[in-house]
Amino acid sequence: MKLKLYLDEDAQDSDLLHALDLRGIDAIGAWACGLRQREDREHLEFATAQGRVLYGFNLGDFFQLHTEFLSQERTHSGIILARQQTYSVGEQMRRLLRIAASRSAEEMIDKIEFLSDWNDD
Repeated sequence: MKLKLYLDEDAQDSDLLHALDLRGIDAIGAWACGLRQREDREHLEFATAQGRVLYGFNLGDFFQLHTEFLSQERTHSGIILARQQTYSVGEQMRRLLRIAASRSAEEMIDKIEFLSDWNDD
């Protein structure tokens, strides 16, 4: 199944969402889902309930949640992490497109990908 994305509150950007949409990627942002000022756990639980891979910038928090979920034998739909203010909107889009072209929704279950690993090399 094709990968669908959920951009948490920090990562959502209207230009990025629009660019992904134009390229056929099903992506939604936290604000459009009524999830302003929520805990990272709520974002991950929402994304999982929607069958969406979470894209966010809170590396430490989401890595810890990933570890907690696995230790509690809970499943999540996948997490893609990037450092905030590291990539332009265009670079984020290109790297997210590479991930979406290389990983199915099923392959992302309980996995973490780092945007930094998806360069042009």
